[in-house]
Amino acid sequence: METSFNARLGFLIADVTRLYRREFDRRAARYGLTRVQWRALRRIGRAQGMTQVELAEDLELAPIAVGRVLDRLEKADFVERRPDPKDRRCWRLHLAVGSAQVMAGVDGIADALVSEVFAGIPQADLEAVERVMATFKQRLGGVSRVADTDADD
Repeated sequence: METSFNARLGFLIADVTRLYRREFDRRAARYGLTRVQWRALRRIGRAQGMTQVELAEDLELAPIAVGRVLDRLEKADFVERRPDPKDRRCWRLHLAVGSAQVMAGVDGIADALVSEVFAGIPQADLEAVERVMATFKQRLGGVSRVADTDADD
């Protein structure tokens, strides 16, 4: 019985994530941004001046793939690549002024979706889910670090 519950919970988490992403993508399509582009903008906005390599690590993508995403975002005037004053080979990423309006629109979509999904669920239940998910995240992060260390041996 325990294994069956664990499997159902794992599938439920995956299904909720997939459905949430699908609905977000459907709503955000009017802005012409892919989910990867939106995530890149969001991450750059939180860490202005990060490098392409750092962004690639955060997005769990190859640096060359992130480079193509950045090329499109730069062409749309959403991102600026600025030279690193200490390393001529490195570029620092910053949000361009043109990204503000689209980010506000996409943030509004995210806020509305969360409001709809969470509607009617008691705050105490949402806080319990947050604590459990934070524990999952912490433990999975620890598992990844152990697996990385084991691979180095």
